[in-house]
Amino acid sequence: MNLVHSPTGLQASRSAYFREEHDMLRTQVRRFVEQEVKPHGAAWEEQGFVPRPVLQRMGELGFLGIRYPAEYGGSDLDTLATVVLAEELGRSTFSGFAITVLVHTDMASVHVFNGGSPAQKDKYMPDIIAGRKIVAVGVTEPGAGSDVKNIRTTAREEAGGFVLNGSKTFITNGVYGDLYCIAAKTDPDGKPSQSISMFLVEKGAKGFTVARALDKHGWRSSDTAELVLEDCRVPAENMLGKRGRGFYAIMKNFQNERIVLGAMAMGEAQAAIELTLDWITQRKTFGTTLFEKQAVRQRLAMLAARVEAGRQLVYHAAWLDTQGVDATREVSMVKAYCGELVNEVMYACVQFHGGMGFMRESAIERMARDARVQAIGGGATEVMLEEVAKRLR
Repeated sequence: MNLVHSPTGLQASRSAYFREEHDMLRTQVRRFVEQEVKPHGAAWEEQGFVPRPVLQRMGELGFLGIRYPAEYGGSDLDTLATVVLAEELGRSTFSGFAITVLVHTDMASVHVFNGGSPAQKDKYMPDIIAGRKIVAVGVTEPGAGSDVKNIRTTAREEAGGFVLNGSKTFITNGVYGDLYCIAAKTDPDGKPSQSISMFLVEKGAKGFTVARALDKHGWRSSDTAELVLEDCRVPAENMLGKRGRGFYAIMKNFQNERIVLGAMAMGEAQAAIELTLDWITQRKTFGTTLFEKQAVRQRLAMLAARVEAGRQLVYHAAWLDTQGVDATREVSMVKAYCGELVNEVMYACVQFHGGMGFMRESAIERMARDARVQAIGGGATEVMLEEVAKRLR
């Protein structure tokens, strides 16, 4: 493949942000997706989860530890490498699979690595990177989503540990996960931003149950759960990081999470444009192909231009992160812009597919359902725009 000149080739080769190792990673992930994801993704959609051997295979290939140190089995790469992974998984057209992986690599296990003690990291990180233990993060509750300070799960200190009580919902990897990073209030009467702590809870812990698997509009191959903690006792050494610093740990990782979701969204949008371009160059109406209709090709061209703009915004935010710059404004822009844009792209692409775009056998139908949550999860568009507005002056 000509990585530079192919119109549907590896876009990173045209970017000043990426180095050779990034392009090599992109090639490897794309090959894996073509050979080991696309042929089986429909079956995973039906069964409602990604089989564990697939995730372990990704661990063997080094995809689950891209930014973690070599001492645990990782690759010591940077934020831009994570963007490459997220973008290529988004291009798979199976976003339930993509989010299963990305929650594990960049939204849940990050809490173990950033907040974990040396003993905790020695115990868990090698298995996490190898795909032997899949991680979920439990922050969202029935009454607290983007408003993290409002969580009600409590952690009452007792001799030798803590007793957790509460519930979590919309938890990706929640059904089949092995390790859960749970946010709970250790000081319910204290200042909200200083009363939340993070805890490690293993599957099978007494008092911890998966209440039910949730039936979602999209992301069908991603297992999503409602969790209940009822007098769930965890030892003191299962606290992640310092007591009362959980809110700040969550906020810190939101920046990474939102970059990843933006990259995934742009991968989804790029794949939709490519599928639609293929469709409109073959589909004939009134004697000519749809591509020969000026209105159709120009609208698709404008969407392609906007996706390119969104992609470059993602790359720039990721680059700022690699430089240690506070990129809260840019990352919030990424989440708001890309989450809305991917939905606009899917709407148009379904329209251009006509009746076929409404059929479950069509990839674009599935992709349109999957994309809807991009404007909700990880920070709703409205919340992100408020973050941007705060930083306009």
